[in-house]
Amino acid sequence: MSLPNMSASMVARATVRAVSKRKILATRAALTLTPSAVNRIRNLLEDKPEYIGLKVGVRTRGCNGMTYTLDFTKQKDQADEEVLQDGVRVFIEKKAQLTLLGTEMDFVESKLSSEFVFNNPNIKGTCGCGESFNM
Repeated sequence: MSLPNMSASMVARATVRAVSKRKILATRAALTLTPSAVNRIRNLLEDKPEYIGLKVGVRTRGCNGMTYTLDFTKQKDQADEEVLQDGVRVFIEKKAQLTLLGTEMDFVESKLSSEFVFNNPNIKGTCGCGESFNM
C-alpha cells in the first residue's frame, strides 16, 4: 500500500496505546520495532533513496497533551537517538526520547485503516481517538 501525494513531513497516522500489565524488558534500544513495523518502514523507503530512515518526534497538541509525529529524514541530527533494527533506521528526536523508553512500535492494518501504533508502558492516559496522550 503506497501513500500517494504524501508530503515528506507526514508519513502516516500514529496511534498510542497505554500498556499497563506488560513487563518492560530491558533492551539497548529506546524503541523496539515489530516485524510488521520493520516491513512497513522498509516499503515506505524503498522508492525514496534520498531518505535514510524515519524520524519520530513529539508535539504538544490534541485533547490529551502530546502526540507523536513521523517524518522521513535525510540525516541524523546530533541529538537524535538512532534505532537500527533489521536494516531499518528510526531516529528519535531529543524531545521524544524519554517519552518512548520501553515502547514498541507496531504497524497495524485493518479493513478501514493502516497505521503505526506505539505500545507505550509509560503513558498515563490517551484521548478517545488514541492519537494524543499524557505522561
